[in-house]
Amino acid sequence: METRIRISTSKFPQLTARQYGMENQPTIVLLHGFPADSNLWREVVPLLQDDFRILVSDLPGVGESSFSGDEVSVEALATGIAALLKEQKIEKAIIAGHSMGGYIAFAFAALFPEMVEGVSIIHSSAKADDEEKIKARRKSIELIRKGGKEAFINAMLPPLFAESFRNAHPEVIEQQRRQAMEIADATLIAFYNAMINRPERLDVLRSASFPVQWIIGAQDNLASPEKVLQQTSLANVNFVSVYPDSGHMAMLEDPQELAKDIRAFATYSTARQTEELSA
Repeated sequence: METRIRISTSKFPQLTARQYGMENQPTIVLLHGFPADSNLWREVVPLLQDDFRILVSDLPGVGESSFSGDEVSVEALATGIAALLKEQKIEKAIIAGHSMGGYIAFAFAALFPEMVEGVSIIHSSAKADDEEKIKARRKSIELIRKGGKEAFINAMLPPLFAESFRNAHPEVIEQQRRQAMEIADATLIAFYNAMINRPERLDVLRSASFPVQWIIGAQDNLASPEKVLQQTSLANVNFVSVYPDSGHMAMLEDPQELAKDIRAFATYSTARQTEELSA
């Protein structure tokens, strides 16, 4: 069953999430990446909702959620997710973030470690942007400001998928393109600036009292498999999965495998939490 949750904060006039599953089950929060909305998880939610409480939010500025002003930070986005959880009286959750959602997951873990049962990082990184990446993002911002949103999205989206997948499923790329085009120019720019300004979060990994999961696409052109793999031994407990046929979008390229891995990680994390509480 799907339930809509809506809250309002000083920063976010409307923050909307969809809830699935039973309230007495362990909670998994799914944070979408850029440029997308909560519909990105459409293939994964049905595979998890029978055994977990699933919370899928439209990040502020997309879908049914909004933010006030022209600027936003990953910390503010994480605070909004925390407000959603608190409104639902959810004390702890598995925080799963894809790409930009991974940056928000790290910010959430830094700000609200007591609310974290585990962090699942899907095609993302704890490192900050390097100068080359910052330059590329600023170039994209200028393109969008000059009315080039469609050109930006048309160039950005296809390489997010492995070549074999995009050749076999052009309809999926087209659906993501249409959804991305619905996002306001100002929101795209605000998200890119939030990513540019985010700090490195390697310290979150080194001090993590919770397990960390890594989902890596061997054909990912955005979150370099080699660079991400260097981070996968920093936390005390790491789950690492490399998908040989996936690019940057495992939730669409390989949803069955992703759901299976998230399920295993969430089951371990919640059992570990229970053991610690009873020790």
